[in-house]
Amino acid sequence: MKRFSGKQLRGKRIVWPKKETVEIESFEIRDPEEKQVLIEAAKTAISPGTEIAFLRAMPNTPGKFPMYPGWCHAGTITQVGSKVTNFKIGDRVFSWSHHASHALASEERRVLPIPENLSFSRATFINLASIALLGIRRAQIELGESVAVIGQGPVGLLALQLAKLSGGLPVVGIDLIDRRLEVSSGYGADYTLNPNAHSFKNKVADITQGKGFNVIIEVTGNPEAIARSLKLAGKHARMVLLGSARGESRVNFYSDVHKKGVHMIGVHDSLRPCYESSAGRWTLKEDCNVIIALLSKDRLGVDELISEEVSFLDAPQAYKKIIENKETVITIVLNWVR
Repeated sequence: MKRFSGKQLRGKRIVWPKKETVEIESFEIRDPEEKQVLIEAAKTAISPGTEIAFLRAMPNTPGKFPMYPGWCHAGTITQVGSKVTNFKIGDRVFSWSHHASHALASEERRVLPIPENLSFSRATFINLASIALLGIRRAQIELGESVAVIGQGPVGLLALQLAKLSGGLPVVGIDLIDRRLEVSSGYGADYTLNPNAHSFKNKVADITQGKGFNVIIEVTGNPEAIARSLKLAGKHARMVLLGSARGESRVNFYSDVHKKGVHMIGVHDSLRPCYESSAGRWTLKEDCNVIIALLSKDRLGVDELISEEVSFLDAPQAYKKIIENKETVITIVLNWVR
């Protein structure tokens, strides 16, 4: 095992010392334990929905600081523990590590190899895409069913593409931001709709032949949007709550759920087995390997999700841009190579 010699090296990482405050701090880089690998970051992606919610201590978040954010980390292994068997120094990998120049991770969990033809920037979206895939799997889309994806942020745009790959027809992207609808159209949406448009209800009726959607994937997590989205559901529709709700919704369950026979499906990544399953379900590792294959074969697009790539030193400004410029910014990738 390769060891550091001489003075202990120090890395850099992002920390939220308190609510709505982003800083960069130094930390000591430790040697890996027996079954750990040390990963030197190339790129990490900011997960705007969840990270911004946590940073702002919104409802249904921990609200405890300091906090070390991030779970979209791509880089190269620089050290391996004495009992590591699946990886070697120089391997390119994705991990669920924080935004940091170096990360320790167990080889048995939360580390995946990535192929040479998959760029580090694209690889940072493996986790976000696997979350979208979890929602699509739970929806059990059949060929020819109409699908509405409410919210065209990163996870919504990934869910829309996966719904189309799963046989959804038509697949409709819905968002309040026209720029995101443009990206949605570019990634294959059969229709894109802005719910603030006067023609919205008529267009939904035309698209669904007045029946409402068979499947709704709700990705905004906005309590009001969740309630409104239910009104788009047809009889016996499935509505997947993929976005984490940040507050309480007021729903008329009789008219919007009970009378139409709507099946509401809650989806959370913590409910999925990570690496082993005795129930025949898809595991996190299996889903991520599907995403890696789709990305490496250019069957899943993420380039248009990257509004900017900036140095990790500019992380405070990057978070500010995501919060203040929703009209133009989808997400930002941080570059750790200096």
